Amino acid sequence: MKHKLILIGCGGMAKTHAARMETLEDRVEVAATVDIDLKKAQAVSDLLPNHPPVFTDYHDALELGDVVLQVLPHHLHASCTIDCLDAGKHVLAEKPLANSKEECLAMMEAAKRNKKVLMTAYCMRFHPILREMRRLIREKVYGECFQLSIWTEQLTIREDAAWLHDRKLLGGGQLFSHGCHYIDLMLWMLGKPVKGTHCGSNKCTPWMDREGTSNVCLEFASGAMGYHFGTWGARGTRMGYSFQAHCEKGLLDFKLSENKLILRGKIAEHVPGVPEDCKEYVLMDMTNAPAKHTVEEMRHFLDCVDTRATPETSPEQSLAGLEVIWELYKAEDENRLADFRNISMPF
Repeated sequence: MKHKLILIGCGGMAKTHAARMETLEDRVEVAATVDIDLKKAQAVSDLLPNHPPVFTDYHDALELGDVVLQVLPHHLHASCTIDCLDAGKHVLAEKPLANSKEECLAMMEAAKRNKKVLMTAYCMRFHPILREMRRLIREKVYGECFQLSIWTEQLTIREDAAWLHDRKLLGGGQLFSHGCHYIDLMLWMLGKPVKGTHCGSNKCTPWMDREGTSNVCLEFASGAMGYHFGTWGARGTRMGYSFQAHCEKGLLDFKLSENKLILRGKIAEHVPGVPEDCKEYVLMDMTNAPAKHTVEEMRHFLDCVDTRATPETSPEQSLAGLEVIWELYKAEDENRLADFRNISMPF
């Protein structure tokens, strides 16, 4: 079955989403583009080969499709998604799922009562190298993972989208808006966290109402540690988007810009007093075949619609990650360690 998709929200991200449709032309066709700014909706429509009709109100477009890609500002996620589910549409909703637990639960209930698929757009879960990295960690191929570190450094100033700077509309700061990807990845790879800390600051990112730079440290039930450093104030970067997993027998190292998964270290037994002969082993190399993880994300969503399977990035898992972030924020405000023991982890 070829699905008809309604694309709701035509900012910068929507253009990225539109670009992947060509690869999936046998599975899905954009039937309408929607944005309160008609020019933005038209600009995205013009990128598509079939030049679908444009709308300023998504209610007017819903009859044209059976699936929805919702790419709106965070504070609008819940109301739009619930409307779409109640109209009988399956929804791939941009992250974070919603700005409150109550909204997330209402979205999940709408999906349940309408028997429709609701999936969170955590595209990084579908990157082939990160999927292999997770497999190696979960199967303990190089022994136990005891430290997972993720760096995300970029400059994000959106003068044309003031909501992105407002904590009430954004739902928080850099950690909530962007770091939610990487909290989700850490839970997906390492399981249940038990405690942690967050320190955030808007120093040198004065356009942010809450933090523009975020540091998170988590301790997991296994004893492993997880760390995420994220900033929207980077004027230059060496780390970029980097993922490092320290395991007993070596370091799994992935830098997004290089598209290689490398194992670093001396795999043989350590001999006290003898210098380590550190070597590099390329486990995956995608430099000539860049990963199209947003394409794989959409393919998975359509598969779930066709089979009614539970999405890998289910709303239940998404909510668990957001609950971790909300508890980190609360603990930071109260000057204490965050306690995650009462958060259900459906991973």
